[in-house]
Amino acid sequence: MQKEVVDSMAMKRALTRITYEIIEQNKGIKNVVLVGIKTRGVYLAQRIAAQLQQLENTVIPVGELDITAFRDDQPLDQASAPAGYQLAFTVANKRVILVDDVLFTGRTIRAALDALMGGGRPQSIALAVLVDRGHRELPIRADFIGKNIPTARQERIKVAVKEIDGHDSIEIIN
Repeated sequence: MQKEVVDSMAMKRALTRITYEIIEQNKGIKNVVLVGIKTRGVYLAQRIAAQLQQLENTVIPVGELDITAFRDDQPLDQASAPAGYQLAFTVANKRVILVDDVLFTGRTIRAALDALMGGGRPQSIALAVLVDRGHRELPIRADFIGKNIPTARQERIKVAVKEIDGHDSIEIIN
């Protein structure tokens, strides 16, 4: 059973709210870079960057981070050993904002932090998520949250983005 809990307009408002909060918390966007966690986090980061550019008249670098090889819940073999640093820019002395679609146990974010460290020491790292659904296993919290959607542990959250799925929505799946 699927139930849409956020439609396209509500999703757009949530991303706009995150954008304004990023500007406020950083007192502008000087030295800010966005890093989207593949796959949907990348598209959300690109949308936030476009809004930041529109509001602040500055282009913000956006990177894509594949954390698959850094996950602690995947078997590690030689073929999937962590690769080198992946971003086209350095994060050294930057205010990095990690962007993901759903924050659940925190393990994806832990893996993203491991993957980021190959690019130097950031000035700071913040986390922006479209959905925080709870059930943390690690002491990780989001700095910018589009929607808090409490769920049962066995439920799933499905985020659809128009770039991949042809429409924007957030659904709870039982």
